[in-house]
Amino acid sequence: MKYRRLGKTGLQVSEIGFGAWGIGASMWQGGNDTESMHALHKAADLGVTFFDTALAYGDGHSERLIHRFRRERSEPLIIATKIPPKNGRWPARKGTPLEEAFPYQHIVSSTEKSLANLGVDTIDVQQFHVWTDDWTDQTAWIEATQMLKEQGKVRFFGISVNDHSPDSVMKVAMTGRIDTFQVIYNIFDQSPQDQLFPLCAEREIGVIVRVPFDEGALTGTVSPETTFPEGDWRNRYFRGTRKTQVAERVDRLRPLVEGEAKTLAELALRFSLQPDSVSTVIPGMRTSRHVTANCAASDGRRLTTGLVDSLRSHRWEKNFY
Repeated sequence: MKYRRLGKTGLQVSEIGFGAWGIGASMWQGGNDTESMHALHKAADLGVTFFDTALAYGDGHSERLIHRFRRERSEPLIIATKIPPKNGRWPARKGTPLEEAFPYQHIVSSTEKSLANLGVDTIDVQQFHVWTDDWTDQTAWIEATQMLKEQGKVRFFGISVNDHSPDSVMKVAMTGRIDTFQVIYNIFDQSPQDQLFPLCAEREIGVIVRVPFDEGALTGTVSPETTFPEGDWRNRYFRGTRKTQVAERVDRLRPLVEGEAKTLAELALRFSLQPDSVSTVIPGMRTSRHVTANCAASDGRRLTTGLVDSLRSHRWEKNFY
């Protein structure tokens, strides 16, 4: 496992982090706690030090699993979690008052719940789970984050950027108050490289990349015949003709899986690790098998310029909202 600096925080984090949405056992169906615990331990055994969860993942279930896991490990681990919007709306809609999503007391009480769930005195990286730059100059979130830092309950604050909307945080990035951004970046959604990544490099803001496999599309396992369990959120993500579109685009990618990656999933993961501005990539890892495969991509080897240029041409501008 290789390690990178998480922006101006100075924290050294594993290039491959553990995305813990899937172990929350709510929107992703088919997992179980025993398997999830095996996956968490396997990740730590392979050098993963960065674990990303959220209060909203299974109403705290993911956080509580990480608490159990931490008690069984002796090495230092870096834990990131998130404050859900009080109004329960993902993504944040432009024009939404801050008071509806992140009033002062909600920021504080959500952090207290996460501290209890995780069994820690201090959260390494606390994040707003949605954001709109309309809130940048409002004082409630600034005062709440300052107070939580002063009390030693949070070390650093970040933002989980709205899906497919990296430009929605450009204003707050200029304030110096945000230490990290978590953002979708993969072969299909390359939009963060346009403006956000250069600004993060300039401002030393840590970049946490999520969804490197485009919710499974870039593993090559989604076909027009693919079905997901009832209640699984992927039924919405791959609604309509999306599965057919995915299969067609993946077929055009398959010839590039030669030499520099053994599988399409490995190629996708190495692509997300390619930018120097990226600190860590957090694929969802619900099984030990997934953990082993994903961690193997952190070996210090970068994709060649020619291959990266070829992958750039597979950018896909999707409209989900």
